[in-house]
Amino acid sequence: MFETLFHYPRVLARHVSGPLAEERRRYLDHRAAQGTPRSTLLRYATELLVVASSLELKPRHPARPGQIQRAARRWARRQRRRGHATVLDWSEGHFVQVATAWLKFLGWWVPKPKPALPCEARLQRWAAALQDRESLSPRTIAKYRWWAQQFLQRRERPSVPLRNLSVVEVDAFLRHLSDRGLSRASLATAAKSLRRFFHYAYEQGWCRRDVAEAILAPRLFRQEDVPQGPAWADVQRLLASTHTDQPGDIRNRAILWLFAVYGLRSGEVAHLRLSDLDWPRQILRVRRSKSHRVDEYPLTQAASQVLRRYVREVRPAGAREELFLSLPAPFRPLSNGALYDLVQRRFRRLDIRSPQRGPHSLRHACATYLLNRGLTLKQVGDHLGHRHLGSTRVYAKVDLAGLREVADFDLGGLV
Repeated sequence: MFETLFHYPRVLARHVSGPLAEERRRYLDHRAAQGTPRSTLLRYATELLVVASSLELKPRHPARPGQIQRAARRWARRQRRRGHATVLDWSEGHFVQVATAWLKFLGWWVPKPKPALPCEARLQRWAAALQDRESLSPRTIAKYRWWAQQFLQRRERPSVPLRNLSVVEVDAFLRHLSDRGLSRASLATAAKSLRRFFHYAYEQGWCRRDVAEAILAPRLFRQEDVPQGPAWADVQRLLASTHTDQPGDIRNRAILWLFAVYGLRSGEVAHLRLSDLDWPRQILRVRRSKSHRVDEYPLTQAASQVLRRYVREVRPAGAREELFLSLPAPFRPLSNGALYDLVQRRFRRLDIRSPQRGPHSLRHACATYLLNRGLTLKQVGDHLGHRHLGSTRVYAKVDLAGLREVADFDLGGLV
């Protein structure tokens, strides 16, 4: 790798004879296999030599974050004294970034120990009990545990033992969540989670009193939360904004198409594989986030063109199976958070007015549009992958076309 990056004999010799040359070469080969551009490899090779010389590492001797941070600070100050840097932040941050990635690749990285969470052992026992007693999904258990953990980390009186906890402290926590602007549904979920936790805590003798029944939550009404997404004209504007020859727009157009036209969830898009595109049959296979079943969708001509262009012209070639990857190297699958940021930035750039601005708002817009076009609830539910009709019925409350017909009805001069 060094021979392909450096042509001047003295520079090449410095890299070949430098400390941990073989370990540096292996990492650069790994980055090159991921599709990292030559310019980036040059920058990494130069920084790796600095890191290896500054840290004085030995094979199979792990490095700790504090050791790396101190070496990075010394290097940044040296760069400023030489006139190669005016501020310390960039040089120091780049040193830490490259050193951390390299040492993790080698297995020489000792992460900073995380502080112990309050009642961590008890939270683990409770999570195991939820699985054994109620056979809840891991996702639901994680949600319940997260709320209990938030309460334990933010107790108003952490010095008071859990055994002596009163419902007043729980009420103060829920009031804090309400003051932050959480929705009624989120507050109800938090209260439900805490009820479960404290009932189990009382059973185990961790609490003197069973405060579960005294925990109050806002009352929810059936189909109270009306799904809110952008107007369909704004969705069309969103898709039109990606109709360019820029690689990022070509990829983002395919992603937005799946959100807006197929109504997919962000997790379903993130988990798509190349093998899910069945080109001979013109079929798209989707693994549902909630039910875990696999649904098949027909690929329309427009959708097929959008996805084919992304795969053929933009998608980085490599061994990864995930359909959507980051375009700057190193090429990684797009996470749910990356997909959310992608949609939100487009909304902000186009000044699209919508109470919700993430991928799920496009799913809502898709459902509302299909209902207004005359499709039945069953048809819309099948398109969205709903297992129960009740999940789709809520969209009937946003039938704007029907409401306009009622508003235009002539009441014979009564108003």
